[in-house]
Parts: sequence; C-alpha cells; structure tokens
Amino acid sequence: MMIISTLGATIPSFVFATLFLYIFNRKLGWVPSFGVGTWKHYLGPVLCIGMFSLAYVTRLTRTSVLDVLQQDYIRTARAKGLSERVVIIKHALRNALIPVVTYLGPMIAGLITGSFVVEKVFGIAGIGSLFTTSISNRDYTIIMGITVFFGVFIVISSLLVDILYVFIDPRIKYD
Repeated sequence: MMIISTLGATIPSFVFATLFLYIFNRKLGWVPSFGVGTWKHYLGPVLCIGMFSLAYVTRLTRTSVLDVLQQDYIRTARAKGLSERVVIIKHALRNALIPVVTYLGPMIAGLITGSFVVEKVFGIAGIGSLFTTSISNRDYTIIMGITVFFGVFIVISSLLVDILYVFIDPRIKYD
C-alpha cells in the first residue's frame, strides 16, 4: 500500500492522465477519451486529479498515527484495558487527524486549481480551460476574476479547517 501511495504522490497528474487514457481508452476501450456526458467521462479526470491528494493524505495519516501511537496517553489507555480498536479509533486517530485536517484546506483549493492541465488532457471545458484561454487572449478581466475566486476559495477553505479544529481537538476553544 505504501508503494502505491508513494507512486501516487510522485507521479504528476498530467502524466497519470496520459497513462490512464493510453491504458483504459486506447488499449482496453473502457472509457471515452474526451468530453463529459456519462459517468464514464468523469472517471478519468476524477481519478487523475485525486490521485496525488489521496496518496499524500494516506501517507500523512499513516505517519501521524504512528507518531501518536508512541505517546504516553496511548500506553495509559492500553494499560487501562481498553481494546486496541478503541485505543486506535478514539484516542490515536482523533489526535492524528490534526495534521491531516491542516493539509485538507489547501488541498481542496489545490484540487480545483490543479485541474487546469487535466482538463486540457481530457478535453473538458471547465474553469481551467477558461483561465488558460483568457491568458492566451490577454483577457485581464477574466484572469483577475478567476484569481480572486481562487484566493477567496483558499481563504474559505482555511477558515473551515480552523473551525474543524474545535471538533477534532477539545483543547482548542474559540471565543
């Protein structure tokens, strides 16, 4: 599993998109190569955009859980006689999610902004295509609008992450 997540974190999305189209469209003929219409059209772009993020979150969660499992309160919970499942889910995973949630806010914004190249590869007319076309045409109004939209999206994502901290870690309180 770690080998797959390492490969997913190192292969860029446009390379993965090209390999996906070569294997599943050209060789196997299972998915269409471009456009949006049926659920099969969305399969490639969703997998290609989400591969890096999923792999990175998997590695980050694993590392964080392994770090938390070495803490004193985990040994105390085990010494109290709690089952291993309760120790991992209630005590370890809850505290291990803090770095993961910290990464999720910018990651969500990055998924949307990182879709520019994947939209080009799969021939999808989306906000990424609009942005790259407006750069080519020097349409400054659209460039500024999309840039402000992404900036606001990052700010809102970071705000939601800060709000989620209260639910994950009871030591954090907002007045």
